[in-house]
Amino acid sequence: MSVRPAQQYADYRRTDGPTKVSTPAGVDAYVVSRYDDVRTLLRDSRLSSRSAPSDHVVPGAALDREADSGSILHADGAAHRRLRRMLATEFAVKRMEAMRPRIAAMIETQLDSMLAAGGPVDLVQAFALPIPSLVICELLGVPYADRDEFQERSAVLVRVDGDRDEMMRVSDELNQYMVGLVLAKQAERSDDLLSRLITRGEELGEPLSLPELVSIGITLLIAGHETTANMIALSTLALLRNPSELDALRADPGLAPAAVEELLRYLSVVQFGLFRHVTDDLPVGAATLEAGEFLIAALSSANRDSRVFEDPDRLELRRQAPAHVAFGFGPHQCLGQQLARVELQEVFTRLYARIPTLRLAVPFEEIDYRNNTLVYGVTALPVTWDEPLRSAI
Repeated sequence: MSVRPAQQYADYRRTDGPTKVSTPAGVDAYVVSRYDDVRTLLRDSRLSSRSAPSDHVVPGAALDREADSGSILHADGAAHRRLRRMLATEFAVKRMEAMRPRIAAMIETQLDSMLAAGGPVDLVQAFALPIPSLVICELLGVPYADRDEFQERSAVLVRVDGDRDEMMRVSDELNQYMVGLVLAKQAERSDDLLSRLITRGEELGEPLSLPELVSIGITLLIAGHETTANMIALSTLALLRNPSELDALRADPGLAPAAVEELLRYLSVVQFGLFRHVTDDLPVGAATLEAGEFLIAALSSANRDSRVFEDPDRLELRRQAPAHVAFGFGPHQCLGQQLARVELQEVFTRLYARIPTLRLAVPFEEIDYRNNTLVYGVTALPVTWDEPLRSAI
C-alpha cells in the first residue's frame, strides 16, 4: 500500500498535546492524533461541527459560516439531535439486516455480469462503484438510471483541488436535482427513506422543510456510495497485497465481520481528519485551546496508535482490539455505519469466493491513488482471473 497514514502522524503522536499546523484553507489548526484524545474530544460539546468536516483542506473555504439548513454534518446540539433522531430509525441495525438478502442479490448479479464479460476489468467501475450506488439509490428512492449523473457530480465535489466555480456549478445542479426528487416524494410517497422521512416528520408534528430534506438527501447520496466504493476497491488491493490474510478469509467466510472492522481501521478512508471549531477553552493534553481556534481529529492516525493497537501497521483480520474510529466518534459518528458493514461483509464473503484466482492485472507500482479527494482510494484497480476450465464435449 502507499504510505497510509502520513508518516508525520507518528511524530505527532509522540508529542504530549496537539500539533499546530497551517492548513490549505489559510488558517492555523491543532491536529489531535492519539486514539484516546480523538475519542475524548469528538464527544466534547465545546467543539462545533459548523464548519464542514474537511473544509480545512479546501483553499478559501468559509470556515466560520453558519450551518446549512438541515445539514446533519454541520449542525450542533438540539438541531443536530432532531435531525439524527429523525434518521436513526432508517439506519437501525434491524433495518440494515433486513436489507442483507437484497444487497447479497445485487452483489451476485453484478458478479455474474463481471464474470460473463471476462477479465481484465477495472474493479472500481465494474464492481466497487455499482454496488453501493445500487444500494443507496434503492434506499433513497433515486432512479438508478440517474447514477452516472450524481456519480460525476459527486466526484467533483469530493475533490480538494478542483475549480471552485465548477464546484459551485455542480453543487447547484445536484441541489436542483434533489429538490425535484423531494418534491416528487412529497407529492407521491413510496417505500423509500425520503418518503418515510417526510411522513415521520408530519406524524411527529415537526415536518422537515424542503431545504432540510434536500440537504439530507445530498449528504446520504454522496456519502452512501463514495466511502463504501473506495473501501471495496482499496480493501481488495490490501488483501491482494496480504495473500495469507486473503486465504484466511476465503477459508472462513465467518471471518468477514472481523475482516471488515480490521480493514476499516487499517485503511481509514476518510482522509484529512474531522474539522472542529472550539467554542470554549478546551484542555488537550499539555495544552489548552482557546475559543475561536480550530482542531483536526486525525482518524487515520488514531487508528494506527501503537498504545492501542499492537503492530498497527500490520493487517491482521483476526485482530482483537478496541473499536476503531474510522466512522468517527461521539454525536456525529457516521449514521450509516451499519449499512456500510452489511455491504462490506457481503462483498468480502462473495467476491473472493466467486473469483478465487482474482489478482492484479498490472504491477502494484502502477496503481494510482486518490490523494486529492476527501475519501482515500484508488482511481482504478485493474484485475483479472483465470477462466474456469470447460469440459470437452
